[in-house]
Amino acid sequence: MSLVVALGVGLLIGAERERRKQERPSPSAAGIRTFAVATLAGAISLMVGGVTLLAITTASVAALAALSYWRAESESDPGVTTEIALILAVLVGALAVLQPMVAAAVGVIVAILLAARTPLHHFVSNTLTADEVRDALILAGASLVVLPLLPDRAMGPYDALNPRSIWLIVILLLGISAAGHVAIRTLGARFGLPVAGLAAGFVSSSAAIGAMSARAAKTPAILAGAVAGAVLSTIATIVQLVVVIGAISLPTLHTMAVPLLCAGLAACAYGAVFTVKALRFPPDEEHADPGQAFSISSALAFALLLSVILVLSAALGARFGGAGAMVGAASAGLVDAHAAAISIASLSAAGHIEPRDAVLPILAGLTTNTVTKIVLALSGGQRAFAWRVIPGLVLVAGAAWLGALLQAATRG
Repeated sequence: MSLVVALGVGLLIGAERERRKQERPSPSAAGIRTFAVATLAGAISLMVGGVTLLAITTASVAALAALSYWRAESESDPGVTTEIALILAVLVGALAVLQPMVAAAVGVIVAILLAARTPLHHFVSNTLTADEVRDALILAGASLVVLPLLPDRAMGPYDALNPRSIWLIVILLLGISAAGHVAIRTLGARFGLPVAGLAAGFVSSSAAIGAMSARAAKTPAILAGAVAGAVLSTIATIVQLVVVIGAISLPTLHTMAVPLLCAGLAACAYGAVFTVKALRFPPDEEHADPGQAFSISSALAFALLLSVILVLSAALGARFGGAGAMVGAASAGLVDAHAAAISIASLSAAGHIEPRDAVLPILAGLTTNTVTKIVLALSGGQRAFAWRVIPGLVLVAGAAWLGALLQAATRG
């Protein structure tokens, strides 16, 4: 099986290189046969002589690849991709002996990268701007450099601050904003922002609203699309509440059915209004500059605001922790509506409270979470955005409370 995988990977990569070398003025020596032999050589070397023979084989192939590159230097653009791929083929062949499935996956990825040469070059050279490349490097640094260095433990007032968790939210905010930027570049502001907002809401509706607020402030021409994306993100909040409550306690979900249904319908209706408005952008606004992928200063300001909310939530919990589930759910809702719902549904599932008594605490958490979203809607400094999003947020929360009153009146 290892030899079959090694041969298959070699034939796959070699077939792509065979087609590519025919396009060059002086075809290189490495084609389908060379790559197939190289992967088999790597596999057999490891089988017969272990790591030592594999190192000798790899060094020999590297020397032959260097010689091939030296012979091709007379070309205007000789490139070194084929030579590096040949060395990698030997190592992938050896990997097939140890982990055939991983070797097969690596071989497929290498073949895809080699085959995508033209679209990748065009994308980097002609599609990406210098600002987008810089933003991509910032996002990569925030995710791969800064995040691993931050402590993953509670600290600060009331032990409310976890630097790693807060920075994860910052990365999430940057990622959502970048996704919105890509959506605008791909689909246009009319379609991209509503789609990006709805999708981002399943990760964090609060972060989505903060990102849309910052984007609307930087590019006023996409205001309607940003508002639609922000409001549609609340639909994801309601859907997630249904899922988490139902997974923990079906009786609690049954008592919350009418309030959640009313809230969901309100979010859909309000979001649809601004989605239609976004679809009616004039052509000059549709092709407006989408701006930067994200604003690092806005993300850091969001992190500071989140830290304040976390400390406030912990202080409320410490002060009123014994006063019942209402204050606890309300304080948890300042950060995450789902956290409040999960805690209350868990109490109901454990029999500590009746399912009907879970309605008010869960709605309290949803309401305080709405307050947080309102603050984030104002954080971008774009009044036009805030005064369009805030009524929708209030409408969703009010619809949930109205549904609870209707349900109580019906049962009464």
